[in-house]
Amino acid sequence: MTPYDRERYSRQIRFSGIGETGQERLLAARAAVVGCGALGAFQAGALARSGVGSLRLIDRDFVELSNLQRQWLFEEEDAGQALPKAVAAARRLAGINSRIHLEPVVADLTAANIEEVLEGIELVLDGTDNFETRYLINDYAVRQGIPWIYGAAVGSYGLVLPILPERTACLTCVYPEPPSGAQPTCETAGVLNTVTAAVAALQTSAALKILSGHGNEVDARITTLDVWSGTIRQAAAPNRDPECPACGRREFPHLNRRHRVPISLCGRNAVQIHERRRPLDLRRLGAQLAAAGSVRANDFALRFFTPPYEMTIFPDGRAIVKGTTDIGVARSLYARYIGN
Repeated sequence: MTPYDRERYSRQIRFSGIGETGQERLLAARAAVVGCGALGAFQAGALARSGVGSLRLIDRDFVELSNLQRQWLFEEEDAGQALPKAVAAARRLAGINSRIHLEPVVADLTAANIEEVLEGIELVLDGTDNFETRYLINDYAVRQGIPWIYGAAVGSYGLVLPILPERTACLTCVYPEPPSGAQPTCETAGVLNTVTAAVAALQTSAALKILSGHGNEVDARITTLDVWSGTIRQAAAPNRDPECPACGRREFPHLNRRHRVPISLCGRNAVQIHERRRPLDLRRLGAQLAAAGSVRANDFALRFFTPPYEMTIFPDGRAIVKGTTDIGVARSLYARYIGN
């Protein structure tokens, strides 16, 4: 460890749970943040300030004005430029800690790309907003034997669950099926920035404990909290299920789903759709679409406005269709303007 590192992380080194040995491990660690929204932006900022040596920032979305209420790394300029969250986060973190390696990945994490996107990663932090992606992360993490930290927040309520393969129950053990029926979302119930910060802080604390060499001290428990009522509860996670498709039978069904279904995005009045299997030439597409509506583009995506809808189209063929939560409408717009 260099004199610079000893000075920069001196207050963290003085903490008995980390010390100099733990800090050295953090400096050599490789972690991924999947989803750079309210949870992920906080996680990434805390990990960067803690000196985690390599951070891979994975997000499919771009910064919008409504994000600024709770997504700590972003500013008005990012929203005005509609920068991808992964790119905007990496740029901000580079100014916070120039000595760590930052790798932004503008992509939707899928069964088709998870091997490449998470290659070499030691720990995954969950900043996602849907169970499909979480089950995918769970299958991959269990198969690879790497820890991941599940977290969720809506309204004033949040939940945290560390998952350590071979030691604790995995996500599928705890939730064999995703919650059924209408569930509250950021769009329907809102969300406080304090609960996302609290959940992300608990997730990141568990990550620091693991990455600094104290993973055996992480308890297999579910933490729930409500920052409005001020209540915090902890309960032991269930035992590992020997019939669990992931950590019991090791079948990993979510890794075998090669097709990403369209999904409604939390709090967005929008649908993500990915109907193509080949890259798009955004320059050529923009010229074609200019006759049908207004087009704006940056280095990372193309935005097409055809009221009452707005489409943000990425080079991999993925699109976010804003102005509807109807998957059928989104598919129709995609087919009409981009093709099948």
